[in-house]
Amino acid sequence: MMRKALLAVALSVSAFAAQADYQCSVTPRDDVVISPQTVQVNGENGNLVMTPDGNVMFNGQQKNLTAAQREQAKDYQADLRSALPWIDNGARERVEKGRVALDKIIAKEAGESSKMRTRLVTLDGQLKEQMNRIIERRSDGLTFHYKAIDQVRADGQQLVNRAMGGILQDSINEMGAKAVLKSGGNPLESVLGNLGGLQTAVQNEWKNQEADFRQFGKDVCQRVTSLESSRKALVETLK
Repeated sequence: MMRKALLAVALSVSAFAAQADYQCSVTPRDDVVISPQTVQVNGENGNLVMTPDGNVMFNGQQKNLTAAQREQAKDYQADLRSALPWIDNGARERVEKGRVALDKIIAKEAGESSKMRTRLVTLDGQLKEQMNRIIERRSDGLTFHYKAIDQVRADGQQLVNRAMGGILQDSINEMGAKAVLKSGGNPLESVLGNLGGLQTAVQNEWKNQEADFRQFGKDVCQRVTSLESSRKALVETLK
């Protein structure tokens, strides 16, 4: 169950595509580059550059817009400026919330000095680095890299798997050492009992967070779907 909780955290780096195993029917096929001056949408669907006042360049050509088209462009680029940071911050907040919760459990069940806590901090940093491959934070804005989603998903799972191996070994070593130090009783039973307590605590915490992860996934999907509809509608008028 600890593996499931950590995997859910890892999946949150795929913020544009899925959250906690929630699959969205819309998959982005364009990079998005946000800066104070422009919003660029570039990829399989052409190259679109929009300014805050609604000017549009499509596939390298400056477009003469109607009033309605200009309003479409203004609204679409404004929605992208709002949605991308919202998704990025929401995913990062949930990664941090998961790390803090698991850290508290480990500290309580295995002790403040447990090596598992250090592994968790390392994993947290690695997952946030993966997140930055999808939604890159720049000094002047954000860039969404749609082609990074699948690779980050795979790399994130590998990171979690490696961390889980280390955490499992640490838990056996640390709880085994404590069991040996205790007088009387069966050390193996003590180790298994402690591991069971750790698993139960993680399972309960995951139940507490699972609904929030899934709801965030649904909210992300709704915003992505809306953005894709806006893009299609604008591009259709430009053609």
